[in-house]
Amino acid sequence: MTPKLPRREREVYEILCAAAPITAAAVRERMADAPGSSAVRTLLSRLEGRGLVAHVEQDGTYLYSPTQAVEQVRGSALSQFVKTFFEGSAISAATALLGMSREADAQELAALEEALAKARARAASREERP
Repeated sequence: MTPKLPRREREVYEILCAAAPITAAAVRERMADAPGSSAVRTLLSRLEGRGLVAHVEQDGTYLYSPTQAVEQVRGSALSQFVKTFFEGSAISAATALLGMSREADAQELAALEEALAKARARAASREERP
């Protein structure tokens, strides 16, 4: 589940999901209009307090990571994105994303074809039900 967070905490959390494990300094480097180092450490501490982030110490440096699997967070975030911007239609979202996409390679096209086949099978099974 994607947590509902204030803007800056969400920004830090998203950076961690994309680049963990990562230091506070590296988080700060990736932030837009980055606050001071102590503010970044405070944001990380708040996220740890919420149970969303954990750290390990390595050679005297803290490395931060999200506590949830990125795949789990990704699914929840994508669900929220589709609800917000595409009225809940995953097909509309996929169509829009494909319109923005660079040329797809054979592996990506095969994955897309497999996803379409599964969607068609689900639709056919729904139509067969009384």
